[in-house]
Amino acid sequence: MAEELHHHTHIEGTTIFDGEMAMKGYALNKMCFSFNRADAREEYLSDPEAYYQKFKLSDEQKQACRDKNVLAMIAAGGNIYYLAKFAGIFKLDVQDVGAQQTGMTKDEFKEKLRKAGD
Repeated sequence: MAEELHHHTHIEGTTIFDGEMAMKGYALNKMCFSFNRADAREEYLSDPEAYYQKFKLSDEQKQACRDKNVLAMIAAGGNIYYLAKFAGIFKLDVQDVGAQQTGMTKDEFKEKLRKAGD
């Protein structure tokens, strides 16, 4: 039974968010959760590097945040539900994130969605 809990089907291009990734991404996700508060968003925007230090982000997590690279944040243990808080600070919507995840421009991604709806 324990083996079943740790077995994941490999899905090409997908990072599985499991217990190991939750531990890896704890600091990043905790930071992103803080963005529920306006004062936290303001503090972050005034000095992102100090904010990374405050939450003890790893170098990998810091660089992903600097680059505003959602895929890199996921690889660094980020959970998409918390990362949405980070994306919102920069006025990125779900289509911006979807475009990053698929390697498309936002316009290409929107067109793909439109065609899928036909």
